[in-house]
Amino acid sequence: MGGVDEQLRVGLVGAGPWAHRVHAPGLADHPGTRLTSVWARRPGAASELAETYGAEVAGSPDELLSAVDAVAFAVPPAVQAEIATEAAGRGKHVILEKPIASTVDEAERLADTVSGAGVASLVVLTRRFAPETEEQLSQLRAAGGWAGGNARWLTGALLEGPYSNSPWRHERGPLDDIGPHAFDLLDAALGTITDVIAAHRSDAGLWQFVFAHEGGATSSATLTMTVPLNPAIAEVSVFGDHGYRVLADRGTTAQQCYTNLLDDFVAMVHSGTTTHRCDVRRGLHLQRVIDQARRKAEA
Repeated sequence: MGGVDEQLRVGLVGAGPWAHRVHAPGLADHPGTRLTSVWARRPGAASELAETYGAEVAGSPDELLSAVDAVAFAVPPAVQAEIATEAAGRGKHVILEKPIASTVDEAERLADTVSGAGVASLVVLTRRFAPETEEQLSQLRAAGGWAGGNARWLTGALLEGPYSNSPWRHERGPLDDIGPHAFDLLDAALGTITDVIAAHRSDAGLWQFVFAHEGGATSSATLTMTVPLNPAIAEVSVFGDHGYRVLADRGTTAQQCYTNLLDDFVAMVHSGTTTHRCDVRRGLHLQRVIDQARRKAEA
C-alpha cells in the first residue's frame, strides 16, 4: 500500500451499536481505508459517530455515494438491500451485513447489480474471517468423509444488551440474525446446503432445523436469542469417518475478524478481483436457505 491517496474512501451507512463497535473503528484504523462519510436515519447518531473519527456527515444516502469509493453497511436488511443496490449500480464496492436483504428477490437484484457492475463485495460473516476457522475448514475438506454436523447458537441477545431494542431482530428473529452465521459454517464444513428437510419454531422462540448437503451429509441447527445465557453458546461440530470435531474458536475478536475482512476487501479492489468465498453470491445462497427455512417452519 502506498500513501493516503491510495486509501479507499469508505462511507458508512448506519450508526447503531455494531457500527460503533466494529465498522467505524475498523474502517478508521485500517491502513487501506479511510472512513470519510457517515449517513444514518438518526442524524444525531451519525454526527456523533462521524465526529469521533473525523468523518463528514452525509445529508442523504445519495450524498454519501457521491463522495466515496466503497460503502459499508450496518443497517437493517431491507434498508441495506435498497441502498447497496443503488451503490453497486453506481460502481461502488460494498461491505454487506447479513442477511444481505429481507427477501430473495431483493438479494437477487443486489447480487445481479454487483455482478453487472464488476465491483467487489464481501459479507460480514464474522467467524469466516478468523484464521482458525478457515484453517479448520480446509482440514475438514481435505479429510472428507463427514456424515453429519450440528450448530448451536444460543443467546439472550433479544432479552438485554445493545441489540435488544433492534426492531428488525425482534421481527425476523434468530433465523435472520444468527442463522446466516450458523448455516454458512455448516455449509462450508459439510458441503452446499441443498434442502431444508425440516424447520420448526417453538412458542418460546427456539428454532430447530435439519439440512441436506451436497454429497449426502445431513446436519441440524438450533437457534435462539431469548435464553438468558452468559456467555452465549455458538458452536459448530461435525462427525464422520475421522471422528468428532468441534470448530474451535481461538478467541479472534469480531474487531480482528473485521480487520481481516478489510485486508481481503482492499486487496480485491486493488487487484480487480470480484469473487471471494464470502462475496454477495454467498449472501444470496444464505438468503435462499433462510427463505426456505422460514417457509418450511410456517407450513
